[in-house]
Amino acid sequence: MLSRSCLRAVPALKTVGRRAASTASSAEAAAGKRLTRAGVLSTAVAAGSIAYYYGQYGPELHAATPAEEGLHPTKYPWKHEEALSTFDHQALRRGFQVYTEVCSSCHSLSRVPWRTLVGVSHTVDEVKAMAEEHEYDDDEPNDQGEIVKRPGKLSDPLPAPYPNDQAARAANQGALPPDLSLIVKGRHAGCNYIFSLLTGYPDEPPAGVTVPEGLNFNPYFPGTGIAMARVLFDGLVEYDDGTPATTSQMAKDVVEFLNWAAEPEMDVRKKMGMKVIMVTSVLIALSIWMKKYRWAPIKSRKIVYNPPK
Repeated sequence: MLSRSCLRAVPALKTVGRRAASTASSAEAAAGKRLTRAGVLSTAVAAGSIAYYYGQYGPELHAATPAEEGLHPTKYPWKHEEALSTFDHQALRRGFQVYTEVCSSCHSLSRVPWRTLVGVSHTVDEVKAMAEEHEYDDDEPNDQGEIVKRPGKLSDPLPAPYPNDQAARAANQGALPPDLSLIVKGRHAGCNYIFSLLTGYPDEPPAGVTVPEGLNFNPYFPGTGIAMARVLFDGLVEYDDGTPATTSQMAKDVVEFLNWAAEPEMDVRKKMGMKVIMVTSVLIALSIWMKKYRWAPIKSRKIVYNPPK
């Protein structure tokens, strides 16, 4: 049996335990309040820093002045960029003609083989005839160990104007003409930039602008001094379908062709996207119907247990 002193000590221990528990809970509450204040303060500092940054520098950062970066191109309503529209294949055929007759003398399309033109802008026979007009190195050397030339095949890429970059620079006063296979994806504003660049050559530079020797003024090119001179002029090519070959028409056609060269799968991707949307819509409708008419009675039923008397 417990003594009287032990019995008197039990309530005292309970009181001490309650005080310790209340002290610990108050300490935890104070620590939680401090953490909350720190979180609110850090969030306010971060939000204030972002607001100051955007207010000071604006939404865009410029590594150079606007003149050095080039004039921002105009946004044009390209039909093939719409969600339910495809490439204009007549425009692709005309754009390929502009490329072969104007652009191919300096620029290459090394990532575009002949076979990709089949069914897009030309027939199989037309593409085979165009490929055979060019010579390529044979895959295997002959019996004397020499690499011989052979007519082009559908699997060959479009021929490059220069054998290497050094030859390209030597022929263009040190400037290297870029490959146009992915030029639409590799330039800010894509089609709008290339179209504005091709049609943006003024007859003469603005007053007060000094163009370095060997360069040409174009406000859309970064630095406004570009090695490529104006290459598109009215009537420069003669379209097979009788379309007037104005400067803007040729620029539009070749830009659409270059956009196709960078995204040859765009039409297939849009078609697949429409199929996915249609199938997903049907599945969503079936899911709603199953939820409402099949599972609703099961999920809303009430099970009552009646114990035996």
